[in-house]
Amino acid sequence: MTPAVPVPASLLAALSTKVGDMMDHTPESAYAHLRDTRPSWFLTPPGEGGIGIVRWPMTEGQVIHRDQWWMLLQDPVLFPDGRPGRYLRMVSPQLAPAVAVLPMLGDQVVLIEHFRHATRAWHWEIPRGGGTEGLGGEENAAKEVEEELGVPARELISLGTLHPDTRILASEVELYAARIDAVGELAVGEGIRRARTVGFAEAEQLAESGRVSDSFTIAALFRARRAGLAA
Repeated sequence: MTPAVPVPASLLAALSTKVGDMMDHTPESAYAHLRDTRPSWFLTPPGEGGIGIVRWPMTEGQVIHRDQWWMLLQDPVLFPDGRPGRYLRMVSPQLAPAVAVLPMLGDQVVLIEHFRHATRAWHWEIPRGGGTEGLGGEENAAKEVEEELGVPARELISLGTLHPDTRILASEVELYAARIDAVGELAVGEGIRRARTVGFAEAEQLAESGRVSDSFTIAALFRARRAGLAA
């Protein structure tokens, strides 16, 4: 029997019921559980040329990792030329929308310097985070601004949605601009060490030069410019 994927006990309370139902499953049975409870994750759009997911009992996939934020799936797939294969993808068990928010202080934008574990580096970027269960997009956006910048958002403006990495991430992120009146106490416990306020054109120059490389920040600047929010 394939051993169950270990999950720290401290995480169990934070997991949703549907994900928590899989705690004692093998990677294969956890995958089958997702097929039953989240069927939309396994659909293939109509028409030719798509990469299909092979149905059990011919072969089955695995849930390789899961926690309160992410699940890493290994899908058995069939390529358009008939070749079978395996693909990895990450999906979020969170039902609430993830958000990224461009803070605007007058005619300037606020960037935060955030340490990111994945790259082991500091990045200038905008506030963002996973959604809180029971809150909508605007509510989550306001929550992220207040948590990371320590101030309420006076106004929120939708900038559409973004798929941050279609190669492996299945998540969709809602983009917003937020008008604020000041910068408050930063969330240093989350790895944020300072903030800077720059003109919109300067922020775009930082992105163009590569000093700002975060995809959410670059997309939000582009969308805000197209929405007429740039001074």
